Amino acid sequence: MNKTELIALAAERSGITKKDAEAALNAALDVIAAQLTSGEKVQLSGFGIFETKTRKPRIGRNPHTKEAIEIPAARVPVFKPSKTLRDLVEQ
Repeated sequence: MNKTELIALAAERSGITKKDAEAALNAALDVIAAQLTSGEKVQLSGFGIFETKTRKPRIGRNPHTKEAIEIPAARVPVFKPSKTLRDLVEQ
């Protein structure tokens, strides 16, 4: 499912227009991204937690030249599904 299909299905299930569903989804995604950017986590009960983790710097290899390269530390977004969501998916 892509974003357009998600918007259409959300609009149909909630009884609102696609334009309103798109605005709501975009606003939610913008808020989540802004919170993650500022280092906060977003917890949605029954769904999961969006947060950031810091990856340590490490040594990697260039697959073409086999040369060792240093991969710098990075902050990356992660998602941890709730037990409710995991149980739903498992069924």
